[in-house]
Amino acid sequence: MGIEEYGGGQPSQADVMVVTTNDVPGFHVERVIGEVFGLTVRSRHLGSQIGAGLKSMIGGELRGLTKTLVETRNQAMDRLVEQARSRGANGVLMFRFDVTEAADVGTEVCAYGTAVVLAPMS
Repeated sequence: MGIEEYGGGQPSQADVMVVTTNDVPGFHVERVIGEVFGLTVRSRHLGSQIGAGLKSMIGGELRGLTKTLVETRNQAMDRLVEQARSRGANGVLMFRFDVTEAADVGTEVCAYGTAVVLAPMS
């Protein structure tokens, strides 16, 4: 897995701007639409669980689990953006991830934030 596969985020020309801040420099909030979220639950793969167990005895990065978590977070963010877009938003403020165990069978990842309509300041 190359370094580009370890991250996420949006392309530079995204139609829905997602930020972790309360505001966006150069823009003002025209309208608050409300909370949006993207949710996914991934089950654990038996092979990666065995590999992780062995790796934990000798130390080091669990690459299979890292790749799965990156893919999972990106999927949750994609779903958040789709929900925001479908509700008429062009921005999501206060973007966050929440990660929890789901009944000992997988990992739940929720991407959430506040959908807004942003407009450039004049």
